[in-house]
Amino acid sequence: MESNRQKLVVLGGGESGVGAALLAKEKGYAVFLSDRGALQPHYRERLNNAGVPFEEGGHDEARILEAGIVVKSPGIPEKNPLVQAIRSKKVQLVSEIEFASWFTDALIIGITGTNGKTTTTRLTHHLLLSGGKDAALGGNVGKSFAMNLLEGSSAIHVLELSSFQLDDIGRFHPNIAMLLNITPDHLDRYDYALEKYAAAKLRIVENQGPEDLFLYNASDPHTLAFVRNTRLKSRAIGLHQGMFDGARLNAGGEVFDLSSSSLKGAHNAMNALFAIHAAQELGIDKDAIQQGLNSYINAPHRLEWVAEINGITYFNDSKATNIESAYYALQAMSRPVVWIVGGQDKGNDYAALFALVREKVKAIVCLGLDNRKILDAFGSFGLPVLETTSARDAVAAASSLAGKGDVVVLAPACASFDLFRNYEDRGDQFREAVYALGKPSHV
Repeated sequence: MESNRQKLVVLGGGESGVGAALLAKEKGYAVFLSDRGALQPHYRERLNNAGVPFEEGGHDEARILEAGIVVKSPGIPEKNPLVQAIRSKKVQLVSEIEFASWFTDALIIGITGTNGKTTTTRLTHHLLLSGGKDAALGGNVGKSFAMNLLEGSSAIHVLELSSFQLDDIGRFHPNIAMLLNITPDHLDRYDYALEKYAAAKLRIVENQGPEDLFLYNASDPHTLAFVRNTRLKSRAIGLHQGMFDGARLNAGGEVFDLSSSSLKGAHNAMNALFAIHAAQELGIDKDAIQQGLNSYINAPHRLEWVAEINGITYFNDSKATNIESAYYALQAMSRPVVWIVGGQDKGNDYAALFALVREKVKAIVCLGLDNRKILDAFGSFGLPVLETTSARDAVAAASSLAGKGDVVVLAPACASFDLFRNYEDRGDQFREAVYALGKPSHV
């Protein structure tokens, strides 16, 4: 184990960085945190209370390069000049999840993939709690792994993991690893090479052994291809769409029912398969798992049921910021859809949605400053198309185009930064605009 008297620098003062700094301080390291921006007041207060020195508004490169270990925020890319200087100096550079893993013997469930990570992570955690397990939720959702270790001693940690977090692991070892899917996203971070992005995702299994479990999506062609080209040392189970039919799921020889769950659509059935298999692996019985499925409430902005007003049902899937996730949202609908789409384009190719839009969508409402790609893609479909630049106007337009029995779905397929602070802000404004239409008949 590394000497606890080593100098340790944390780059980045967000949730993971502050968690790592506080954990390092507790473990006896000489800690310094550096952020090129401004820290949030509550993080600044926690660092001051713990006696952790820090800087804001820039990096003292000379001081940083004196460190024996640097813990890097996942948001800082490898090409960053300071990161390159750290590499050149041969200073040990690790991610927060790697660093935190040095200080626990708890069982770790690691969950990665392009889409569905948060839902699957939260559902897995919920099923474990329903089965009486002592489990903490963290990583990219809730508190950071380091913060959870600092504040508690749970027997199990359920972690949502991005490719960025997995880039800088060394010994990090999940006892149960999940790879939900691989679709093109964040490719600017990986030289626009899907192979490099997939390799980052598959680092989740590199330290697993025969006693560990790896669950992967065998119905996703990219995932299947990359898994087949990866040398696995763990037990591997490929989950596939043949394991569910509508709301009925077959997992480990047991049948489960999603008809009373808030989880809708084929993508959420697949997410549930992953969570159920993890719960079964840890010995949770069928009845407890089913009760957990029934009582689970999905996270906001992820195909979130908002209200039914005048016979029209409104869904908030503001987190659907790429083509794949928008596809899942539309696919989950069984009634005619008024689709709210648009925002800051991410290089979208809408062709993948053409068949589904023809099947499901009766009207389109654009919510963005520049809607040319959407208009070009769907303008020949013969559908009513309206352009808006606010959530309130988008909801008003959608409600005018929808009829009793229809659904209005916010599934933007785009980033939110042209009109909103983030996808949460977009979803919150959508929800409030729906509520402003009138008193919901069911809330």
